[in-house]
Amino acid sequence: MNASPFLLKALAVTAELTNTQLSTEAARVMADDLARYPEMQVLGALQKCRRELKGKLTVADVVTRLDDGRPGPEEAWAMLPFDEAQTVVWTDEISKAWGVALPLLEEGERVPARMAFLESYRKAVQEARDRGEPANWSVSLGHNPEGRECAVLEAVRLGRISQQHAENLLPHKPIPALESMATAVLKR
Repeated sequence: MNASPFLLKALAVTAELTNTQLSTEAARVMADDLARYPEMQVLGALQKCRRELKGKLTVADVVTRLDDGRPGPEEAWAMLPFDEAQTVVWTDEISKAWGVALPLLEEGERVPARMAFLESYRKAVQEARDRGEPANWSVSLGHNPEGRECAVLEAVRLGRISQQHAENLLPHKPIPALESMATAVLKR
């Protein structure tokens, strides 16, 4: 996949601002590596690189800063359901990392569980990004029916699940349209 001229210029500016020397060939290869991701995400990641990097620019620096809808590792850990009563809306990568951490949590080893989760989550996210997969959000309904509504409505508000999916999960509850939800939030 070939990079757009706009992406090439943004990459050149970011390289210059991070004191990264790139030959024309290296810049082209780097741009082509980044062109497999949505351009707006790459441009946002390059902007973060210009603000955050203290060293030379690498493809990995850009890819780890892509805003593809996946939460960061710490946010992902904070989203976890620490009992089966809670409903959680999570990505495939969070679910996979949760499976790694859960046995340690069941043994009462919270710190090692957190470390295992973070490592597994980072790896799973990187692998998904390398494959060019978008974030895939799903809902795991907990035993507590009262806790479902808040989690499901928040997921709709954040655009993580569709309104129709939410209505299927909460058939007893009319789901307000996204426009109505946005208006209600703004009035607060």
